[in-house]
Amino acid sequence: MTNQALLRNLHIRRQKTMDPRVWHKAAALSGILAVGLGAYGAHGFKPKDSTYKQVWQTASVYHLMHTAALLAAPITKYPNTFGGLMTAGIVLFSGSCYAVALLEDRKYSKLAPVGGFAFIAGWASLLF
Repeated sequence: MTNQALLRNLHIRRQKTMDPRVWHKAAALSGILAVGLGAYGAHGFKPKDSTYKQVWQTASVYHLMHTAALLAAPITKYPNTFGGLMTAGIVLFSGSCYAVALLEDRKYSKLAPVGGFAFIAGWASLLF
C-alpha cells in the first residue's frame, strides 16, 4: 500500500469517529437545562410534600456538577466514553430524580442507580 493510500485510509477512518468537541455542545445544552431546572426548583417548584424539594435539589446539583465535568471530555484520552457516560448519568440519575420530585412518586427512581453507576464509570474512565 502506498503512502498516499495509507493517508487516504487514515482520513476515512478519522471521519467516521465523532468529533470530541461535540461534547462542548452537549455540555452547553445540558448547562442551559441545568440552570433552567435549578431556577425552577428554587423559585417555581411547589410540591405538596416538601421532601421532594430536596430530591429536586439533589438532581439539580448532580446535573450541574456533571455538566461542568462534561466540558473536559474533549481533552480526555477517551472523550466519547467519558462524555457518553457523563451524559447517561445526567439523563438517568438527574432525570429520574426530577421525575420523582415533579410527580411526587418514588416509583420513577428505578433508573437513578444506573445513572449513578454511569457517573462512577465515567470518572473511572479517566484512570485508563
